[in-house]
Parts: sequence; structure tokens; C-alpha cells
Amino acid sequence: MDSAEDSGSETVCRMPASPAQRAALDKLAAELAAAAGPALPGTLTVRSYACGKPACRCHAGPPLLHGPYAEWTRKISGKTVTRRLTLAEAADWQPLFDNAKKIRALLAELQELTLQIVDPGPRQQP
Repeated sequence: MDSAEDSGSETVCRMPASPAQRAALDKLAAELAAAAGPALPGTLTVRSYACGKPACRCHAGPPLLHGPYAEWTRKISGKTVTRRLTLAEAADWQPLFDNAKKIRALLAELQELTLQIVDPGPRQQP
């Protein structure tokens, strides 16, 4: 048996995809290849906070909150971990978060298209 046959990479090619579906698969594969690169998991948020001191300016009217603070939140071993970043780090790392989001969106689109190929419609109950 040829080693290319053993790899499992031919699975998509053996599915009965229509020409339009094949074109969509090829387009998604090209977009995923183009997006392949550094990516950071999780989310980046920039927030301002009120503290716990009742007499602080952040509790005045109108409030002057503390911050802004950039925070990177992600899961590590099933636990939510938040790391505070400098605003410069947040600006430098934003493209990495954007790339991860793009990859997740493309993967979700690829999975949806694959589901349409392998299960094109509702099945009739016998």
C-alpha cells in the first residue's frame, strides 16, 4: 500500500462532494493555509475598574475608573487563567489574537461544509 494512502489525507477526496462543494473546500483549505502562523488562544479585553474604596474617585459622580487594563484570558488545563498585559503588549499581540479568531472561524466553516457533504439532508425514519 502506498504511504499516501495510509496517511488518511485522502478522506475528503473520497467523499461525494459536488463541484461547488469541492470548490468551497479548496477555497477554505487555501485560506487555512494562508492563515497558518502564530496565533494566541483566548480573548484580549481592555477594561477599566472601580476599586473597593468608597471614597475613591472611581465611585464619584461621574466615576473616574482605574485603568484601562489589557487582560488576556484563556483556559489552561480546564481552568480560566487571566494575565494582565501592558498596553504595548496588547497592541503587539492583537494580530495573534485576530489570527486565532480567523483560524477558528475558517475551521468552523470547514466543519459545517464537511457535515453538509457527509450528511446532505435529514434522513427518513423507517
